[in-house]
Amino acid sequence: MKQYIVDAFTPEAGAGNPAAVCVMAAWPDDAFMQALAKKNGLSETAFLVREGEGWRLRWFTPENEEVLCGHATLASSFVILNYVEPGADAVLFYSRSGELRVVRKGTRYEMDFPTFELSEIPVTEEMTQAFGVRPSKALLSLDLTCVFETEEEVRTMVPDQRLLEALPGRGQNVTAPGSDADCVSRSFFPKDGIPEDPVCGSAHCQIAVYWAEVLKKPRIEAYQASTRGGTLYCELLGGGRIHISGEAALERTEELPALCQ
Repeated sequence: MKQYIVDAFTPEAGAGNPAAVCVMAAWPDDAFMQALAKKNGLSETAFLVREGEGWRLRWFTPENEEVLCGHATLASSFVILNYVEPGADAVLFYSRSGELRVVRKGTRYEMDFPTFELSEIPVTEEMTQAFGVRPSKALLSLDLTCVFETEEEVRTMVPDQRLLEALPGRGQNVTAPGSDADCVSRSFFPKDGIPEDPVCGSAHCQIAVYWAEVLKKPRIEAYQASTRGGTLYCELLGGGRIHISGEAALERTEELPALCQ
């Protein structure tokens, strides 16, 4: 069995967020999947098995199974719609976060995702110490999202991973108004063994919700300002749903590592 390494939220291989995608005939045990994800060392490894009209999709970080992952869902749709069912323009995934439909639209893949309600919480000294810069606002949902005044603060900060791990939330997102996009952000997931996620789709189920309200516009172009970088096109639909679109590129295919043979 081979796996596909796909770079999500970019049209060019070598940028965006890489995910491993394994399309399988039947489920291996969880230990196999967790070992492969750890061996891969990517922020997510996705596993798919055909189920009814769609595909059961599971995501594993190097440390645990995830409840929702945007970039690995985009990567999975790229693999299905280009290599497994190349005549199709849409794919349905069944996941721990419910049904997720992805539609091919030109060179982009549009994902229909849930949003997460944000609750403002006090900015703490622990947050300031972890990020090295004091946030102007803190919001808690699936992740902790901290808002900063300038794009420069987001781009140049060097967070303390040990202190980040003690903060609330699955992960910690930082965001600010953007110069070339509506907003810029970065995402850190030390609890999942991921110091920085290059481009995080599920984080924008929260970040885009915030900026859509602040900017009073339903469509948000977001740039994740990691070293690899990537662009997400977000549209708030109401009813707790969001469309997140992006491009993808195949980086390589490879045989499974000997660890998981």
